[in-house]
Amino acid sequence: MSTPPPEWLPGHALSPLDDKLGIEIVDYTPDRLVATMPVAGNEQPFGLLHGGATCALVETIGSVAGAIGAGPGKQVVGVELNASYLRAATSGTVTAVCTPVRRGRTLSTFLIQVTDDEGRQTATARLTTMTLADRT
Repeated sequence: MSTPPPEWLPGHALSPLDDKLGIEIVDYTPDRLVATMPVAGNEQPFGLLHGGATCALVETIGSVAGAIGAGPGKQVVGVELNASYLRAATSGTVTAVCTPVRRGRTLSTFLIQVTDDEGRQTATARLTTMTLADRT
């Protein structure tokens, strides 16, 4: 891990679903978050990485990016997710790289590129998040 998570980020912002899917954030650089997820255990019946697992991966990394951008004490929720599947992943690990398109006070948009172990793009997604009022 080149950049660790902010100390104020609760539990590194991973959920029970992230644990089940094997999602791990490996770099918390605010302008380029990186997460990985194994294909094994996340396939659909035909042996391909399930699109829902891919969406969970991109929603997780985009939401964490939104939370880091919003700062301590803020709650961030996804309000729109658009994903395109470009190539099937059947083994190994996929890596998601999340970069901000626009960070606003209320709405932020992120581009997430997903690649396989050979660096081939398997999916691309855009996530828009909303920052809610302070959590107190």
